[in-house]
Amino acid sequence: MGRVAIVTDSASDLTPGVAAAHRIRVVPLYVRFGAEEMRAGIDLSTDAFWSRMTAPDAPFPTTAAASPGDFQVAFEEELAGGADAIVCVTVGGKLSATVKSAELAAQGLPDAEVHVVDSDSASMGVGHLAILGARMASAGVPAREIGAELRQRAGDLDLYVALDTLEYLRKGGRLSPARAAIGTVLSIKPIITVRDGVVETADRVRTRGKARERVLELLTRRPVERIAILHTPPADPAAFRDEVLAALPGGVDPADVSTEVVGPSVGPHIGPGCLGGVMLLRR
Repeated sequence: MGRVAIVTDSASDLTPGVAAAHRIRVVPLYVRFGAEEMRAGIDLSTDAFWSRMTAPDAPFPTTAAASPGDFQVAFEEELAGGADAIVCVTVGGKLSATVKSAELAAQGLPDAEVHVVDSDSASMGVGHLAILGARMASAGVPAREIGAELRQRAGDLDLYVALDTLEYLRKGGRLSPARAAIGTVLSIKPIITVRDGVVETADRVRTRGKARERVLELLTRRPVERIAILHTPPADPAAFRDEVLAALPGGVDPADVSTEVVGPSVGPHIGPGCLGGVMLLRR
């Protein structure tokens, strides 16, 4: 039985170590600080990104999708390396043009078996599906079945993150000015989610402490298969992670729990001081 290669993009927030451990190929999105353009995870590490993002008078960073050529190179290299088929999981198509680039790259390889999956999510929502796909590939599941399963499981993703402000989502065009304006009233702390591939405000509270408590409630309402605690500097997730794990109904295998700093592909849209998580709900 041939090998199925799993490909994703850097908006998955998979660390290089996790990607390597699961044999997941990561195609970088682009990050721009002013006129300087860098590839997330290659020219710009997560630590370097946050150092620049939080520096005084730093230009507001913007992101751009990976190109069809970027995906085609990745697909061709995986096929040349022995893969017989490819499953590619991307950041949500309503959040980025990246999925269109992957689809165009697949169309450019008509003789290859390439299945592109729109996660309808971001950050470790994408990462959870990529890891699930990699585990299925290791178990010998055919590419077509992996793609079908991941499309179904995309509906089991749930994400909640408490932001310090909605300003970064507004600047990045991921939230309408009207919705962002609601979040600035009385300096409330917004909690965002992704519903049907679109960023929405899940709740609004008055203080960071209350936002933390509310996110904890939202993350622990249902049993989970996998969970990633997400944060951006300077937020410290250690105690929050422990509280989430203690409160999860039915518990969770420690191997399926991770703590991730949101990286350069998603970080520009949410800004510093965020805390939350993304779950793959248990069926």
